[in-house]
Amino acid sequence: MLYNTLHNRWLRLVACVVGELISAAALNIFIVPLNLYTGGLLGFCQVARTLMQTHLHISFGAYDVAGIFYFILNIPILLLAYKTLGRQLVLKTLVCTVSYSLFYSIIPIPSTPIVNDYLTACLLGGIFVGVGSGIVLTCGGSGGGLDVVGLCLSKRGSAFTVGKFSVGFNAVLYTICLLLFSAEVAIYSVIYNFFTAMVLDRVHQQNVSVQALIFTREDEDALARFIIEKLGRGVTFWNGVGAYTGENVHVLCVCLSKYEIEELLHTVHTMDPHAFITAQEGTRIYGNFPRRLS
Repeated sequence: MLYNTLHNRWLRLVACVVGELISAAALNIFIVPLNLYTGGLLGFCQVARTLMQTHLHISFGAYDVAGIFYFILNIPILLLAYKTLGRQLVLKTLVCTVSYSLFYSIIPIPSTPIVNDYLTACLLGGIFVGVGSGIVLTCGGSGGGLDVVGLCLSKRGSAFTVGKFSVGFNAVLYTICLLLFSAEVAIYSVIYNFFTAMVLDRVHQQNVSVQALIFTREDEDALARFIIEKLGRGVTFWNGVGAYTGENVHVLCVCLSKYEIEELLHTVHTMDPHAFITAQEGTRIYGNFPRRLS
């Protein structure tokens, strides 16, 4: 089930949309009713929406127009990304962005907060938004916004990484919240984003590095070719001898992401049901090791 979901293109796309639904619903149910702000480009759109409501006295009813603003601002970002990041990533990001903007805009915001305690709402919102966003990233999608801008900058050789750009933007955003609204709003918005980031790191698998050792008596060349051609990972193998049996065994070593380990296990056991595999997560890898977006 997990293998089919992660490695079927259409199931992954459906999972991305479901993840965006979870994130948008959690944000509207737990965070928006307390007038707190998420980070990134959507947080900027929320601040713009609030200023329009308070200073221009524009009423948007039970729906949040920030989702529409978010989609509009993503259009030039995606056009920029099309040349830098490629067609496949941009198309998948477009589907995720449209889904997220739509769900965020049409899911009604409760007139009174369901959870009145700020810290509890931040915790619940952070958990559900982190899980939803983690599903999207694990399935190779992206909600757009600052992540895409950061990737474009890093691809073009800028000193900004995705993380640095996001942290810098959010620091400015929450400083604005502090000046325009109150210290309470700014502090609890930061707390909510902290909870979201913690859960997201737990759910997201792409950038968790794994070192796998495969012990097999079958054709090691065929297995190595699959890893190189299908996963795009380098392989090192050598011949060993079982201490108990005295029989020859082939040992293959490969470093990959946690996201790719399912496909590796599936293929190895298809080629050799008796293969013995060890996998160590959280391996620190230096040098020429590509981090995958999808």
